[in-house]
Amino acid sequence: MFKYQSLFKTAIESIGRNKSRSLLTTLGVIIGVLSVILLTSIGNGIRGFVNKEFESLGSNVIYVMPGEIITEEGGFSQSSDSSMLNSKLREEDAEQINRIGSPIKKAVAMVQGNAELRYGTKKRTVEVWGVSADFPEVRTTDLSEGSFYTKGDDDAKKKVTIITPKIAEKLFGTLNPIGKNITINKTKFKVIGVTKEQGGGITAGGLDNIAYVPISTAKSYLELNTVSNIIVTATSKEEIPEAIRLIDKQMRKRLDKKDYSVLDQNQLLSTVDTILSVLTAGLTGIAAISLLVGGIGIMNIMLVSVTERTKEIGLRKALGATPGVILMQFLIEAAILSSLGGVVGIVLSTLITLVLTSFIPAAITIDSIILAFSVSFGIGVIFGVLPARRASRLSPIEALRYE
Repeated sequence: MFKYQSLFKTAIESIGRNKSRSLLTTLGVIIGVLSVILLTSIGNGIRGFVNKEFESLGSNVIYVMPGEIITEEGGFSQSSDSSMLNSKLREEDAEQINRIGSPIKKAVAMVQGNAELRYGTKKRTVEVWGVSADFPEVRTTDLSEGSFYTKGDDDAKKKVTIITPKIAEKLFGTLNPIGKNITINKTKFKVIGVTKEQGGGITAGGLDNIAYVPISTAKSYLELNTVSNIIVTATSKEEIPEAIRLIDKQMRKRLDKKDYSVLDQNQLLSTVDTILSVLTAGLTGIAAISLLVGGIGIMNIMLVSVTERTKEIGLRKALGATPGVILMQFLIEAAILSSLGGVVGIVLSTLITLVLTSFIPAAITIDSIILAFSVSFGIGVIFGVLPARRASRLSPIEALRYE
């Protein structure tokens, strides 16, 4: 034990004598660890964010979407975007699904589009969802003020809207928006409700950047005629597979299989999670190259150190130091250098992650820290072997003669 304490102390002294060179040597490891942990943290944060947002959409939810969304391999179809633009879904499809009965609880068709909302001189571009009065039965849409429109409002094509807190704040500031008139694409609408805050959302505008209007009104006044999807709720999670089978059977009566997809939240979430995992792994692998470069840098500097300290090595051997002791000393130095780089990288990545959480989802994990530190330590040992072996094999006589 005393021998290793002595070697450790000698290694620290050697590193301390060349502070600038030691810092530059560990720079590659610092950047590598920093990159790996940051990318892993962002990947974990986004994955957690997506999970949370899917859960906020409601339970037992099934989506009927245009085109083939998910391929047989489990990834998103490349033609899914064009399918959304050329949807063959109709409101009548939702009505037919409702007629199935148990285990179908409710089906609601939706039309979507972007629009500009104005109140006085203030304006905001939002996503407009044209949905029926039954929409709160399939998607969680709690209101903080006012009320949702009724079936009578939908049938009468009334120009009423429900807005989110962010829209209300942007357009009205501290004013109560209930009863106020706004324009949506130059058409006057009356605000009858404000939703509770729902979060960032998985849609382009986010769940807090949506204006809800009756579907008949959206089609008549906002020219939103394409049904973007049909949202269905099953009576229970256990009944979802049977509900999907019955929905698929109903849709096949009118459309080809390639014209629509029937998916539950778990399928969508699983596919998104797979894509995020592959993307995170790929980016982390690229970042890990920095660790490899850092290891090569440590090896080069240690080789230089062996050359500079040839006489010191010869003297220690002449005084009785064995090749094993010399080997261990240089391995300890390399491990300390890489470990220091790992610690600095972990500290920096933790601080940066804390800052990033104010702008994007990011969640640092103990597993990623342990993995990054273990890899950085291992790289120091692996790339320190060659210099250490060279030092241990030096002849004492030749080393003492070295100039």
